[in-house]
Order: sequence, then structure tokens, then C-alpha cells
Amino acid sequence: MIRQARMLLKEKFGYDDFRPLQQEVIESSLARNDTLLIMPTGGGKSLCYQIPAMMRPGLTVVVSPLISLMQDQVNQLTEAGVPAVLLNSSLTPEAYARNVRQVSEGQVKLLYAAPEALFSPRMLPLLDNVKIDCLAVDEAHCISEWGHDFRPEYRQLAEVRKRFSDSVCMALTATATPRVRQDIRKILGFDGNAREFLASFDRKNLFLEVKEKQQPLAQLVNFIEKFPNESGIIYCLTRKQVDEITLVLQRRGYNARSYHAGLSDEVRKTNQELFIRDDVPIMVATVAFGMGIDKPNVRFVVHFDLPRNIEGYYQEIGRAGRDNLDAHCLLLLGYGDIQKIKYFINQKNAAEQRVATLHLNALLGFAETEVCRRKPLLAYFGESYPAESCGMCDNCRSDNRDIIDVTVGAQKFLSCVKRTGEKFGTGHIIDVLRGSQSQKVLKFGHDKLSTYDIGKEYSKEEWFRLARQFLHQELLNQDTEFGGLAVTEKGWEVMRGNLDVQARLDPKGPTPASADLDSTEYDRDLFELLRRERKKLADAADIPPYVIFPDKTLMEMAARFPQSEGQLMGIHGVGTMKLRKYGQAFLDLVTAYCREHGIEANIAAIDLDLVSSSGRVPRYRVIGNAYNDGKSIADLMAEYSIKQQTVLDHLYKFWGEGNALRTGGLEPLIAELAAEQVDAAITAFDTHGTDYLSPVFEALGKTLDYEALKLIRLFYLSSRS
Repeated sequence: MIRQARMLLKEKFGYDDFRPLQQEVIESSLARNDTLLIMPTGGGKSLCYQIPAMMRPGLTVVVSPLISLMQDQVNQLTEAGVPAVLLNSSLTPEAYARNVRQVSEGQVKLLYAAPEALFSPRMLPLLDNVKIDCLAVDEAHCISEWGHDFRPEYRQLAEVRKRFSDSVCMALTATATPRVRQDIRKILGFDGNAREFLASFDRKNLFLEVKEKQQPLAQLVNFIEKFPNESGIIYCLTRKQVDEITLVLQRRGYNARSYHAGLSDEVRKTNQELFIRDDVPIMVATVAFGMGIDKPNVRFVVHFDLPRNIEGYYQEIGRAGRDNLDAHCLLLLGYGDIQKIKYFINQKNAAEQRVATLHLNALLGFAETEVCRRKPLLAYFGESYPAESCGMCDNCRSDNRDIIDVTVGAQKFLSCVKRTGEKFGTGHIIDVLRGSQSQKVLKFGHDKLSTYDIGKEYSKEEWFRLARQFLHQELLNQDTEFGGLAVTEKGWEVMRGNLDVQARLDPKGPTPASADLDSTEYDRDLFELLRRERKKLADAADIPPYVIFPDKTLMEMAARFPQSEGQLMGIHGVGTMKLRKYGQAFLDLVTAYCREHGIEANIAAIDLDLVSSSGRVPRYRVIGNAYNDGKSIADLMAEYSIKQQTVLDHLYKFWGEGNALRTGGLEPLIAELAAEQVDAAITAFDTHGTDYLSPVFEALGKTLDYEALKLIRLFYLSSRS
């Protein structure tokens, strides 16, 4: 089955290889295991249910709260030749009736439906008469009240699951803490055979930066000047702020639009469409914008105001760099914003306040950390970052000149916490240290303490900044209900003079310009020509430009200058359907450009001598033939600039077409593995077969990783050919 899945991957989507975990998730679903997948935005979650849907005889129902996501995915699937429809409130009565008819007649493979549409009186009876093979629940974190975007209507999916109990279920989300994952499994009734796949939450291509908000409009304009003609999103906390910033940018000549709930549905829809279709590069929005938009070429995301929690922040920065090219995420940290969020939190009931306060504190821990930002960000989701430096955040790019010794200040603060009885919050401690005559200070007699008026060397804002860092460094504990501070054992060591304290007082210095983040080398003039051609074709087809080809595909064309169909098929994102529809238009442009500038094709990944008369040779055949001609795995890795795992995947696909693989070529790599492990794996392949790696992985007690298993599988198959 996985051979068929790989063929669909290339034919429909133009990709040669699965991304991490995609193949394993697809295998699990095809084996009829209920499956929970937590994979960051841009990781390729949708393919995990789309490809199995094409391979099953019945219907896959995809539940999503995001109308824009549904329309976007239906557009992309339709362009790829996959029958898919949606049913939601955005359709005209005629379109709705047409889609219902197609579903009832078995003409579609995927049906996208909003929860409220799924629970409508006429929907469930319609589905009762259709063979449903899979129920895919997107944005599955909405099921859990501990999720950052809990939606009560999602709880009703438990009843839908029971109603269609014969279908396999797949739950997918980009963010879920361990507690949320447990809720999802329980509510959807996943049993002991269910599989859970947790991808890394690390989006390596996102540069993370936090700056103290000082002159925010000037900071914003200076930042976006680095991204001429690039797409970006600016998030604000309030509608008023959105409108004000949009007006400022427009007056400065930027093509920007607003998006928030105060605008009419028509205006919101128009602005969103302009952004998706690359007619407007900058969107200024509240957090209502962006959910479900699969626009891959967003090069920057700015949080003009502090998000309400770390999950919301992670979701929002996830809208940048979905094409896996570098993108820049800037958060402006204003301490007045914290008070705004606390105001909103105080409007909730006591239980909700506790949850929201924990979420806010986690976000502030990320924003004010002095270490690599990926450490607290990933730790929130239960993942540890293995390196000391990521090289893709402001802290890791900083030379730490703004880190200073604040031991004396820490001792003053901690002593004041102790002398006031360890039951007051940060604001009151700062008032005492700075000699305030506030009613509260006088009422408790704290103007008589030895720590009164000894802290004027720091401003109130600086003390707040230091206090938060003392909390992150575990010198203090804070009561989550009332906010009272208490000195920890580590704090006592500071007070005794046994431990020094380092902290950051000043705002960060300048971060390297965004141009330094993307080292991709390609002909930018040709790229612009290709981008204009893509826009013309997209407008004619009434679809977003990235549905035709993402920027990554155009960049690769502008770097490798393909001048035949065979060469174009070797480009990332070019599949059979896209080649047939759009290939000639782009080939004509590239060929004319190369002729004018005297450029030859630079197709490192295609052997031109092996191109057939039709001009179409998939890369795996080129590599398979080269391997059989005597090239080693190392030779192929070097020649095509690919990883060992990619070579193994190509050879497995080559074998899957019925081609033999030469014996002996894998033995040097096999010899590097323990003989007993190889023997055990071969025995497991005898028992479980070679179509799926997961059963073998489990049978071996997870002692061999998937790359080793792929190697042994090829050795096993080639020796038996």
C-alpha cells in the first residue's frame, strides 16, 4: 500500500519524499488504527488523511471549524485532480445542493464540513447512506477545555464517532499539551490499539525575536522595511489598534488591510482574499485572522501586542514560513499589555482565571528568558530542546553584552519580600523599595522597614523586569491565586551571598537583518518573472497563486533553470497534474530567459542521458539506475546533495515498480550495524512483511530507528530479488 501512497504523493502533489512522520501516520491509518497526530503548522498534517482517502473505496469526512481552510484545501485537491467538496454556511443554496448530490452519489473522496453543518438535521441522515471510511477531526485541541481554543460544539463529535463506529478516526492538531492529548483520546473513544504520533514542535526555519515595546510604531515600520513586497501578518489585541496601525501603514505607502470582527463579513472576506492572492502583502489583524489559511509564503509575523497565551502565540507564528523557507517572528513586549490581559482574565470565573494565569505566566517565561527561546517554548509542549543554541533566535544571536550582575538588587528585592511577610505581590514590593507613600504601604507600616526606599537605583519598569527574571530563575515562588511572592531555597542562597545573579535590564540591540536568514541562492529576476506568470495564471483560474506552485518551487526553478519536461519533473512540487496544466508556460519563460542571458540548465538531480523520449523521468528511477550501475549510497548522496534516508526511499520506490536492486551495494552500511540487530529485523520482516515499518519497529522494542530499518528492508528485499 505504501508504494501506492508514494505514487500519489508525486503524481498529485509533486513531492518525491514524505516529510517526517507522514509515512508512519499514513501506515497507521491504512492499518485501521485510530490515530492522534500532533504536528506543527507547516509539517504536512493534511496529507496524512488526504492520501489514505484517495486509496480507500468510501468517503473521508474532515471536520474543521475553519471555513477558509476547507475552501483552500478543496481548491488544492481539485487542482490536483482529487474529487473533494465542502459543506458549510459560506455556500449558496445551489452550491450546497450540488455538493450534497455529489456526496450521495459517491462522486467524492473527501467531504469537508464544519461542526455545526455536521450536526444539522439533514447531514447525519445523508451520511448514514454513504460508506464512511474515515472521520478526520482537524483542530482537535478544540475538544479539550484545557486547550487554548476550546469549542463546546466539538464535544458532540463523540456521538458522531459512535454513530459511525466502523470508520477509522484520525485526530490532528498543531498544538496540544499532554493533558489536552489525553482529553482528545478519551472524548473520541480511542482504545488501546490507537496510535499517537508527536512531531517535534521546533519550527527550525522561524527566527524568534522579542523586543521591549518602546516606540512601537517606529519599531514596526523599521522592521517591515526589511521585507519589500513580501507577505506578512501583524497581530494586535484590539480592533481599535488594528485600524490605527493599518491607517498609519497606508499613509506611509504600504499596501495593508485590516481584519477583525468589527468589519462586515463582506469586507473581511474581500481583505482575506486579497491577501491570499498576493494582491495585498500586509494584513493587520486580531487573532481572528489566519486560522486555516494555508498561504505558504508569509515571510514575517509581528505581535504588536502581547498574545494571551503561549499556544495562541505558537499558532500565530505558525502562519509564517509554511514553505519551510526562513521567516521572521517579532514579538513586541509591552508591560502595559500584561495588565490588559490580566483585565480580561479577571472577567472569567475562578477556575478559568487559574488556567488563564498559568498560560500567561508560561508566555512571559518565554518572552523574558535569557537562554535560547526554543527551550521554554518547546518545554511548554513537553519537549526538550537538545542544544544550547539554536542560532535562530535573538538570544542565540546576542553577544550577551546586555546581561549584567544584579546580585545586590536581587538581595534587596528578596529581603523586602521576606520582611513584608511573603504574602504581597510584585507591585507592592516595588512600592516599598522605591519609597512609595501609597495608602497600602502606610497601612501595613512598611514605610518603617529597613528595605523601605532602598531601591531607587532602578525605575519601576526595571524592577518589574527584574522581578520576572527572578521568578524565571527560581529565586521566588508566586502564589497562582493571589500573586503573593515567597523566597525559595535558591533565593536564600542569594541573600546569604553564596550565589550571584545575572539579568537583563536594557532592551535588546539590533537583530541581524532578515536577508541574513535566507541563504537560498537563485536568480531573483527570473523568480520575479515566474511569480508574475503564476499570478496571471492564478487570476485566470480564480485560485490563490500558491495553489499553482509555492514560492519554493519557483525559487528552485530560478536556481536550476529547467528547460525540458523531464527536468521540470525533478523540481519540488511539480507533479503530473501540475506539469500537464502549467508546465509549458513556465518552461517557455525559463527557456527564453536562459537563451537571453546565456544560462545553461543546472539540474544536479537529473541525469539528462536517462531522460526518455517523453522527457519524463522520476528522480527515483534515475537514482535506482545509477545505483544498479555501480554507484554507492555515498556516491548518490554526494552527487544529488541528499541524505542517506532519501536515497533509501528512492531505491525502495524503484524496487516497488518491479525493478531488481543489485546485491552487495548495501553490505558496507549493513556491516556498521550489530549483526544480532540485523538478524532480528530480518526475522521481524519475515513475520510482519515489508509494507509497513511500524510493526517491525514495535516488535524490536524500538531499538532500531526508522532509517536503520529502511536500510535493512532494502538489504532484505535485494537479497531475495
